Amino acid sequence: MGDMPDERRGLLYGVAAYAMWGLFPLYWPLLEPAGPVEILAHRMVWSLVAVLGILAVRRHWSWFAPLVRQPKKVALLALAALIISVNWGVYIYAVNTGHVVESALGYFISPLVSVLFGVVLLRERLRRTQWVAVGLGTIAMVVLAVDYGRPPWIALVLAASFGTYGLIKKIANVGAAESLTVETLAFLVPALAYLFVLQGSGQGTFGGHGVGHAALLALSGVITAVPLLFFTAAAIRVPLTVIGLLQYIAPVLQFLVGVLIIRETMPPSRWAGFAIVWIALAIFTWDSLRNARATRRSPVPPVRQPERATT
Repeated sequence: MGDMPDERRGLLYGVAAYAMWGLFPLYWPLLEPAGPVEILAHRMVWSLVAVLGILAVRRHWSWFAPLVRQPKKVALLALAALIISVNWGVYIYAVNTGHVVESALGYFISPLVSVLFGVVLLRERLRRTQWVAVGLGTIAMVVLAVDYGRPPWIALVLAASFGTYGLIKKIANVGAAESLTVETLAFLVPALAYLFVLQGSGQGTFGGHGVGHAALLALSGVITAVPLLFFTAAAIRVPLTVIGLLQYIAPVLQFLVGVLIIRETMPPSRWAGFAIVWIALAIFTWDSLRNARATRRSPVPPVRQPERATT
């Protein structure tokens, strides 16, 4: 992809990242009987191994010292690491407890949650159609809460955490491999400590369930690091409107896996809730595209020339 335009390369990175995330519900159950926290700890450790391998192949180490001298960026990446750890932990729990469809819902509503972040945190003003989309999304959450008999907390946590993660990564604007290295370093010691304690108490599954199970746990680092690398590479190359469209790939695939492969129960009330979400997203997407097109077409205001002084 050396001669490919930067934005097109970013588009391909984004498609690859979201497609991989969409197929993860087929992978996590393979790691049982390991629990979600053990899987998450292994993911942190083996992700660092994977990304260091990538950096070693590229012989790309010169970035480390300058980045360490920027404490604000390091702090942002450490915060991103905490937030994506919450996201992964809840996602793994959801998949391995039979809530794949609800996890898909989380990534469906993520764009609407990001819009609310803009209103609450950045004091942005929403257009009327955006308010309609957010209102429909809220109605959908109520319908689904009645259907589930509880608030859809898995979906809400996934949406909020992933939206926040993307925002922080955009602000930090650090390269993909470099960013992931700092993120995994931030939680390496707690992850290793947890795994040592777990193995020492006999509750760890690494090595006790055959070579295949140990290999799958180790592979979790590569499998989860690659889409994160792709996502970061996409986020710094393409506009947020494009990222917003691409992110529907993952929940669509997750939803199809949950309904067609795992065969989760979908009563009519749940279909109704999802239908409202999809209508809200259709309105939101249409409005975003229309606004982006209008922005591109708006003429650049002429530069005002300074008036000459009259004598």
